[in-house]
Amino acid sequence: MAGNQFPDWDEPKNVRYQLRLFIAGNSPVSIRAINNLQKILEEYLKNRYDLEIVDIHQQPDWVVAENITAVPLLIKMSPVPKRILVGDMSDTSRVLRGLNI
Repeated sequence: MAGNQFPDWDEPKNVRYQLRLFIAGNSPVSIRAINNLQKILEEYLKNRYDLEIVDIHQQPDWVVAENITAVPLLIKMSPVPKRILVGDMSDTSRVLRGLNI
């Protein structure tokens, strides 16, 4: 068979990221986290991510279900491994490392 038998290994750009960002209403740090994360995702993962934003004030059951202890908090659910990042997502290199990009 000619060519690469394992195209996904050489083509990580085909991977779709599933992300969930937990915020606390319209607080300045929550708004900053959303804006910073969206800029990073559009630059590095354009059209290859799904981002769900969960306001813990509107959906308090998520706090227990996901064991949320601080916000803003980003969970990278896939691709594996699952990763958790806390903060306003202003440190681009840290966010990229957390997303394994």
